[in-house]
Amino acid sequence: MFTRHIRDRRIRAGVIASAVTALSVIASSATGVASADPSSLLVDAGSKTDRVTDIVVYSPAMKSDVPLTIIKPKDASKPRGVLYLLNGAGGGEDTANWLNKSDIEKFTANKNVYVVIPNRGAFSYYTDWQKPDPHLGLYKWSTFLGKELPPVINAAYNTNGRNAIGGISSSATSVLNLAMEHKGLYKAVGAYSGCAQTSDTFGQRSVRLVVESRGKGDATNMWGPYDGPGWKANDPVLHAAGLRGMPLYISSGGGIPGKYDSPQYVTKAKTLADQIVIGGVLEGGSMYCTQNLLRRLGELRIPATVDLQPTGSHSWKYWQDQLHRSWSFYERHLR
Repeated sequence: MFTRHIRDRRIRAGVIASAVTALSVIASSATGVASADPSSLLVDAGSKTDRVTDIVVYSPAMKSDVPLTIIKPKDASKPRGVLYLLNGAGGGEDTANWLNKSDIEKFTANKNVYVVIPNRGAFSYYTDWQKPDPHLGLYKWSTFLGKELPPVINAAYNTNGRNAIGGISSSATSVLNLAMEHKGLYKAVGAYSGCAQTSDTFGQRSVRLVVESRGKGDATNMWGPYDGPGWKANDPVLHAAGLRGMPLYISSGGGIPGKYDSPQYVTKAKTLADQIVIGGVLEGGSMYCTQNLLRRLGELRIPATVDLQPTGSHSWKYWQDQLHRSWSFYERHLR
């Protein structure tokens, strides 16, 4: 069975290579010349034969290694598109991630798209933080995902130069901002169960719940003072015009218990209770935010593929369904 967590031996094996890479980046920066070879940032290339493998890429912006999972196409002999798929608040560092909580390995077995899943970035909103955080560290995720990583992936694999990005929960906000920050990089964006608004009272509370209550970080290190310009600059609802021309897939459940919120799918009573109560509240909030985003897109006459379900909690079985439903959307734009 494929091991879903980055192997310690790969991390240890990458330490020397990472140090060498870091020195080369520092040296090139000192001369004002960026590294001409993106593959120099590939610390660990993973398995050449396994369809699902772990790699490690060095981030000069964050001065650290980033572990990722790569799911290769069924037929990699032809150039294929790349779907960058983000985990939720835990960034894939916990067990609540696409590899552990969905059928993505089985589902993609006959698919011809590369899937790239970062396994770091807990409570980061995958954005460039204004300051290093004492608890969470140095976060420059927009730089890594938008500038550093794609050239590495394109150099290592037989890609066709077309990318898409998808995210769940907090990362559903991230993917919208990333698409606007890196114009032209992504040919399609999928946002599942997110809260795009970040600068109003409700949105700020949602962000702080992730970054501060769960992550123990300081959200002012991310976007500056509450109610300040940094929060408004990272609000996809305020800047929805920047999504014009971008194919969008947007989904949310209603927060009312649905088919997966039952003992048939969740056997532990406490887990089920939390999924129904906490997950219901979170998904209800997501629906509220999603409707606000859609209302703004409508005012701007920006089209989107929309899937709003009347029921469903903030949980993985529903996101798995959304991945299945949106797959053809990604495929169309990655050809």
